[in-house]
Amino acid sequence: MFVTDIIEYTKAKYKIFIDGEFAFVLYKGELRQFNVEKDGEITAEAYAKIMEEILPKRAKLRAMHLLEKRPYTEKVLRDKLREGFYPDEIIDIALDYLKGYRYIDDYSYACQYLDTYGFSKSVKKMEQDLMAKGIKKDIITEAVQSRRELGELADERQMIRELLQKKHFDFSSATVKDRNRIMAYLYNKGYSIENIRRELNCSEDY
Repeated sequence: MFVTDIIEYTKAKYKIFIDGEFAFVLYKGELRQFNVEKDGEITAEAYAKIMEEILPKRAKLRAMHLLEKRPYTEKVLRDKLREGFYPDEIIDIALDYLKGYRYIDDYSYACQYLDTYGFSKSVKKMEQDLMAKGIKKDIITEAVQSRRELGELADERQMIRELLQKKHFDFSSATVKDRNRIMAYLYNKGYSIENIRRELNCSEDY
């Protein structure tokens, strides 16, 4: 294996290319430690130590540092590590380690999210938010069912009523344009058209 290029990434870090392809990022001191030089050969022993010891440890510590500040889903944490140019196989090792200790748990994350927003967002909107964070549909469904059983999700029709009051919407004096506008507003927030119609007390023509 030959080091075909070394590109400065920061003052202390360098991107290493092996046999023409990006391999990993090393600190300046590690270049000397492993005798990594452009157009030079990297030994199998050095490569193995970097991939099996140096980078996995660094990725685990980086991920744990991120989790100290706030919870992350597996997908978002994976994206964060990719931003640090960790190879995918190193990211897999780090995430498997964290999952083994339950430092990351998408089901727990989904439950926590539902607990936080269960009385201010529609279930559909929260499901969309969680899917955007990379959580699988079956995990979200399980979390929603769990929170419903615990009474941690607000009644959708009550939430619609509260929004209508906040908007000072008066159905009796509203024009068709006003009704369509408020229906679109509520629908975009994730409320079902059936419940919107019930609360607006309007006909199926709307």
